[in-house]
Amino acid sequence: MRLGRVLAVTAAAALGVRLVRAKKTRFLHPDGRSFDGDLEVWGTGEPTGAALIDHPGRHPVTVRISKGVGTAPGRRDVLGFALRVHGPVAGRQCDLLFSTAGRGRWRRHLPALRRSFDTGYGTILPYRTGTGTKLYLSAGADPRGVPLGRTLETVTHAAAEGAHVLLGAARGGDPVRIYGRVRFGDLRPARVDAGLAFDPIRNAPPDLHPTGAVHGLRAAAYRLSQQWRGAQPTAPNPAAVARTAGHR
Repeated sequence: MRLGRVLAVTAAAALGVRLVRAKKTRFLHPDGRSFDGDLEVWGTGEPTGAALIDHPGRHPVTVRISKGVGTAPGRRDVLGFALRVHGPVAGRQCDLLFSTAGRGRWRRHLPALRRSFDTGYGTILPYRTGTGTKLYLSAGADPRGVPLGRTLETVTHAAAEGAHVLLGAARGGDPVRIYGRVRFGDLRPARVDAGLAFDPIRNAPPDLHPTGAVHGLRAAAYRLSQQWRGAQPTAPNPAAVARTAGHR
């Protein structure tokens, strides 16, 4: 409990500083690059209850790589990997947000500072599928693929060379199973990147959605962030917000 309180106070202080400084810009993950992309899914080998994971296929996506605080190039930061899946499999567009996290069953719940984008990312908190299964989602650079490097510029160069990121899912303490691959496409213009507004709560299909009180609080934070910087807010989805906050 004491550690949780320290983390909460620290996060609140950092968020307050960012709010004061970030009028008309993102107060979280302000520095980033977005790309068109392609998601190829082959599944985990056994049903999870989520169509996006279980049904093999390909989907157009939008990808954003970012730095959480916006430290200088090559410096440690909480790095981000955001994925928007377009297409009918999700029922509506589906946003998945990952950040660099610790390794292992318990440390994966905590954000971690990383210097290189060639690392592992996680959703920090769990998702529920249509069958009620609790999943922890992850993303990570393929050690056999094109390196992403330590700066947003090296990521841009890697994308032009065909870089990709692997997606995985784990049940509870089980090992992660890789179920798909995201290939980077063309770099999007800066004005398009600035207008992107991800929302993993409202932009979530019924059979793959975040759950829990913390995620419920994030629903308000995403809407506040969008309004603060003048971005087009995500379409309302009160059912999805209630479902997440209610642990359903």
